[in-house]
Amino acid sequence: MLRHSKLQKQILNLYKQFLRAVKAKPGFLPLIRDEFRKNSQIPRTDVMHIEYLLRRGQRQLDLVRKSNTKQLSAFTRSDPSKNLELREIKDSP
Repeated sequence: MLRHSKLQKQILNLYKQFLRAVKAKPGFLPLIRDEFRKNSQIPRTDVMHIEYLLRRGQRQLDLVRKSNTKQLSAFTRSDPSKNLELREIKDSP
C-alpha cells in the first residue's frame, strides 16, 4: 500500500473539508473539483507552489464555510496568450 506524505495528507484533508462545506451550497462542487484536478498536474517536486496553493485553499475554505457566502470566483487563464478572466460560480436560490 502506498503511503502518503504529510503534505499529501493535508491536501486530501482539505479536499474532504471542501466537500463537506459545499454540501449545502449547490453549484460550488464543480469549481472545487476542477481546481483540485487542475492542480493535481503540478509536479510533486514543486513543494513551494503546492504549499502556496494549500494555504490559498485553506483561506478559500474559510470563506466557503461562512453562511453568507453566495458565490465563489476564480481568476483563470484558459489560454496563456490571453489575459486572465474571472470565473464565477453562483449559489442557486
